[in-house]
Amino acid sequence: MIDEKDRIIFEELQKDGRKTLVEIGKKIGLTSMGAKKRLESLINKGILKVKALINVDKLNVKLALIAMELESGRALRELLKRFENCPRIVKFFVTTGSFNLFALVWAEDYHSLESISLENCSLRAQKGVRRFELYPIMEVYYDGFLDLKVVANKRLSKAPCGVNCAVCERYKREKCLGCPATKFYRGKI
Repeated sequence: MIDEKDRIIFEELQKDGRKTLVEIGKKIGLTSMGAKKRLESLINKGILKVKALINVDKLNVKLALIAMELESGRALRELLKRFENCPRIVKFFVTTGSFNLFALVWAEDYHSLESISLENCSLRAQKGVRRFELYPIMEVYYDGFLDLKVVANKRLSKAPCGVNCAVCERYKREKCLGCPATKFYRGKI
């Protein structure tokens, strides 16, 4: 499915996603047009995606890994659907074992991170969640860049999960910065 030239393209773009097609073409022994065709083919096949990553260390972002046991496949699918556009979730991971769903989440401070595990917008509060454990991540090694869902236009009255931050007690007491997709958001990202 992929060959040595494709692997070189991956490696070069992982080092620097702004590499020019001329530079990539030289590395793989093709013209810039040849490199462009290769790159477009990888993108069109859904094998490669080029996008901006954000340095969580530089922005002092707090991360946590959430482990959940869901009671059924239906509960898992409903939870995934409800939170598919949540800007606070970096990734979901479906696994086998006693915990069958993991989520990597982010917040700007520990109060907001705590809200992610306690309030109506939390994964813990969802129907079908049997067990829930939150593990704050203290350090990220090798590379602090992650794919955070940054929302430029914060115009929503309700979060993508359907929760209204304005009526949340933690939000009112300034123990949560709110959902980054809403007009109530008080954070910096």
